[in-house]
Amino acid sequence: MRFGGDRRRAYRAVMAVLLAFLVAAVIGSIATGAAGLSPSQSLAAFFGLLRRGASATGSYPTWAPRLLLDLRLPRIVLAIVTGAGLCTAGASFQGTFRNPLAEPYLLGVSAGAALGATIAIVWRPLAALGIYTLPLLAFVGAVLAAFLVYRLATFGGHTHSASLLLSGVAVGSTLTAILSFFMVSTERDLHTVVVWLMGGLSAATWDKVYITLPVVATGFVYMMLMARRMNLLLMGEERARELGVDSQRTRRNLMIVASIVTAAAVAFSGLIGFIGLMVPHIMRLLVGPDHRRLLPASALFGALLLLLADTVARTAMAPAEIPVGIITAAVGGPFFLYLLRRRKGA
Repeated sequence: MRFGGDRRRAYRAVMAVLLAFLVAAVIGSIATGAAGLSPSQSLAAFFGLLRRGASATGSYPTWAPRLLLDLRLPRIVLAIVTGAGLCTAGASFQGTFRNPLAEPYLLGVSAGAALGATIAIVWRPLAALGIYTLPLLAFVGAVLAAFLVYRLATFGGHTHSASLLLSGVAVGSTLTAILSFFMVSTERDLHTVVVWLMGGLSAATWDKVYITLPVVATGFVYMMLMARRMNLLLMGEERARELGVDSQRTRRNLMIVASIVTAAAVAFSGLIGFIGLMVPHIMRLLVGPDHRRLLPASALFGALLLLLADTVARTAMAPAEIPVGIITAAVGGPFFLYLLRRRKGA
């Protein structure tokens, strides 16, 4: 697909605006919090961190740099990585199956990750794996759920988007029922499971960033390498086959990679629904359907949106926190209804 100069300029303008807003959101998130620091003190402490070895100016408490380094900064980075991962996975699902309603939450992939994470929380022998227990089980659950949905939606070697969504809803409901059984059968870890399912980044650490970032980055690179094939799939399965694309293999591989990215994104943040649905759709309206542009734009806007949502979550009712999954669901639910009505009227 080739685009004229107007489309290229529009894409560059959108990316520049998103990047500027993301930088502003990072600065705003650094400056705000419930720790008793003023925005000016928080920013002074942050710039003090950047000037390693510089003597304290006395404009902020001595503990302020450690607060930023250990609490706010890893949370900001994890929000950016998680938002980018969920939205690129959503863009990949939507493009691969030519359905704007496809996304990890609706396809049951997030439910599979949630079930795996819940098992990691409630099954004590798995604690021997340490910090890797939860992401590993979430990864296994997401991939198995994706494989099951794909198999149920494939008939005669063809995967239909309507069947994919129906299979995703059915598998997601079944896995949620199993997850609910684990919740009612354990009292010791019930609070931990419920908090995780609501979604949140309050437990962010640099170790979790180091686990999540490479997986999301690798998945993004793979999707970018497959962007041209996704573009050809938009032209129809027959046309893509004529141009040398193995549509079934391409869909299967992209679904696996998108599921892995989803698992990495939700492993430490919990279920954050609908963001992978909204962002790719909005970006498609702004930058067009070409995945070479859609994927980077979705990653940037997803990072911005989740960072803003998390900043609101931890400051709106400080010192208490609102689970960030509630905020994204409150915005994403009406957006999903809008998409349904638009498709019905099309």
